[in-house]
Amino acid sequence: MDRVLSTYRWCGQPLTLALIADIAGGGNASIEVFCAHNHFNYASPQSVRELSDWLRDHAVTIHSLHAPTERESVSGHGSGAPISIADTERVRRLDAVDEVKRALDVAERIPFRYLVQHLAHGRQSADPRRRDAAFNSLEHLVIFAKQRGVTIALENTPGELTSPESLSSLVLETHLNDLRFCIDVGHAHFEDGVASAVEVMRDRIVTTHLHDNHGDSDEHLLPYEGTIDWPETVRLLGSAPNSIPLVLELKEQASGGPSMSQVRAAFDRLEQEIEDERARSPES
Repeated sequence: MDRVLSTYRWCGQPLTLALIADIAGGGNASIEVFCAHNHFNYASPQSVRELSDWLRDHAVTIHSLHAPTERESVSGHGSGAPISIADTERVRRLDAVDEVKRALDVAERIPFRYLVQHLAHGRQSADPRRRDAAFNSLEHLVIFAKQRGVTIALENTPGELTSPESLSSLVLETHLNDLRFCIDVGHAHFEDGVASAVEVMRDRIVTTHLHDNHGDSDEHLLPYEGTIDWPETVRLLGSAPNSIPLVLELKEQASGGPSMSQVRAAFDRLEQEIEDERARSPES
């Protein structure tokens, strides 16, 4: 499994040359870039050119982009309004689709494989109108992404509309067969459980979000700092038909961590779990 570090850990600050150098110095050769205007201004050609140069200079590649979840605030500073490609109000939905397309256009300068996409903002019921709105958005975005060599990977997030079961049924019912999944094990842990999510999503999982919590909130802790059963999680992910990367999606903690050394240690421990599982496997 490949190691990938999400820049979500630093989404409250600009993505700079120094940060890319720090990430590369920590032994991370591949990243997932979180698309937020105050972190990485994906709509700015200059910002995209600069990031391309920084990545090349430090031999770092982009595995995936995380689609924007907010539009830029009016002032250009602070959080903006949330966006949803499943919004039932047509104007807002089309605006959300346009924002996602701006992120996908990054691939014309910096190649990346997957766009990790939230279906909606916040907890939403599986209202048929929202599912229809999501289908209309995705029908267009899948083609737009494919033209740029990108696959859209829907992420399971808290709520009925965005549960593993709902995402799976959406793909089956709409025949949008180019869609794939990003399994977020932290979200799965405080919903119906990791095992249940993997069972439903396994055939379409192509990427991951790995982080821990204590089963009641989205803490985005380092693996092994919460209550997720990581040996079992690794075993479950290893049962999927595709080779799945280890993508750490962490949140900056009140202590200022996690540090790069802590990130490296978490990757090392996860990889040791993988080796231990392979050693136990009858096929090894």
